[in-house]
Amino acid sequence: MQRTPVGKLLLFGATGDLAQRMLLPSLYGLHADGLLPEGLTITGSARSDMDDAGYREFAGKALDEFLTEDRRDEGALAGFLDRLFYQSVDLSNPDTFPALAEKLGDVSGGLAIYLSTAPSLFEAAITGLAQVGLAGETVRIGLEKPLGYDLASSQEINDAVAVAFPEERTYRIDHYLGKETVQNILALRFGNSFFEPVWNARGIDNVQITIAETVGLEERAGYYETAGAMRDMVQNHILQLLALVAMEPPAKFDGNDVRDEKSKVFRSLRIMKPEEVPQNVVTGQYGDGAVKGEFVKSYADELGKPSSTETFVAIKAHIDNWRWQGVPFYLRTGKRMATRRSEIAIQFKAVPHSMFAGRGGLLQPNMLIIRLQPEEYVQLLVMAKEPGLDRDGVRLREVPLNLSMDAEFAGSRRRIAYERLLLDLIEGDQTLFVRRDEVEAQWRFIDAIRAGWTANDQKPKHYPSGSWGPSAAIGLTERGGVTWQDD
Repeated sequence: MQRTPVGKLLLFGATGDLAQRMLLPSLYGLHADGLLPEGLTITGSARSDMDDAGYREFAGKALDEFLTEDRRDEGALAGFLDRLFYQSVDLSNPDTFPALAEKLGDVSGGLAIYLSTAPSLFEAAITGLAQVGLAGETVRIGLEKPLGYDLASSQEINDAVAVAFPEERTYRIDHYLGKETVQNILALRFGNSFFEPVWNARGIDNVQITIAETVGLEERAGYYETAGAMRDMVQNHILQLLALVAMEPPAKFDGNDVRDEKSKVFRSLRIMKPEEVPQNVVTGQYGDGAVKGEFVKSYADELGKPSSTETFVAIKAHIDNWRWQGVPFYLRTGKRMATRRSEIAIQFKAVPHSMFAGRGGLLQPNMLIIRLQPEEYVQLLVMAKEPGLDRDGVRLREVPLNLSMDAEFAGSRRRIAYERLLLDLIEGDQTLFVRRDEVEAQWRFIDAIRAGWTANDQKPKHYPSGSWGPSAAIGLTERGGVTWQDD
């Protein structure tokens, strides 16, 4: 696709945790590798009162803390800091926007805005930008999640953004889509001929998607108590992974075709009725326990009060279309789990007849495992013959065929997901960003489940920290003859 790089980048929330840990290191990495447009300026903005020199000092300290040692280059660092400028803005006060417009100057060469603030400030920010001429045809905007807490609030935010920024200039960010291994799902599916004939209900028994974390609340208590695992992880990251696994082949790898196919998946997600939710959804909240050999407190103790917020969700979902009819998609996420892991497990159907029955043990169905983190690999479990003369019959054993991304691409630097997304925002490629119809279809699925929780007075079940969640999550899969991939 044709890329149209901008000449200026504006970062709202430029002193926040995300900016320090991810955005500044990502932009530095792009600068150090010569990938940022020559002359691109980066203007940070937040409520803090500081000048350009103060922000460069602030950014330098953040890079000292969060850059890996192998990426430090004093020459590149100095050049990057020279790109940085700063202007204080109170998004709730329109009187502070004229100074920002003056600081940025002429934006006819293109401006990309990255809005990493509370969603409650989006409308005020959009209004302030439009009033000072920073929302014209040469301006595009990136929106960091969360984009609402249900369908109605998401539509309200999207309507406010659309007043000044049409869809072709709006970039909704889900950082999981910037991960190399996530993009490899598309390469694996559509760059190889042998998967497509069996990538459907005739060849696949079930799909499991897991995002497990060992951390607890950390510094996110205020946000997490109002969000919970369903809104924080399922509505965006997990459902986006589901769409990449389930989508039809796009005609081209571009922003329209890829997102058209994802949107079709979301529209085909079976919406649960309230009475169906208890049989298809398990929620939990972590209690006391041990993680990596260390005692950790319960969610309620960390929060300092009782709570009904879920820290674990397991869902049995279905996609009602020709390709996936009857195939369950098991989705699972949780905090304070046994190990940190993000992966997709594709369980293929068993062979229709075994010629080895009674002579070599039970044949295991093939499984494809796509590990996203902490390691990055693709593993195909296949049956192979054990060495021997076979005097008592052929003996088979399940063995893995491994593709380690770290080993195979050892000469390539593993980039922060935000590097790809920030560069695409700067250059105008929407392929890995989320479209409005996707977001709203995702919320319809989530809202129906949450309505079922209310209708059935369904409360989270407690599970020990360091486990794989409530025992009911095991029952969710075992009722269908399936076992979670926990090895």
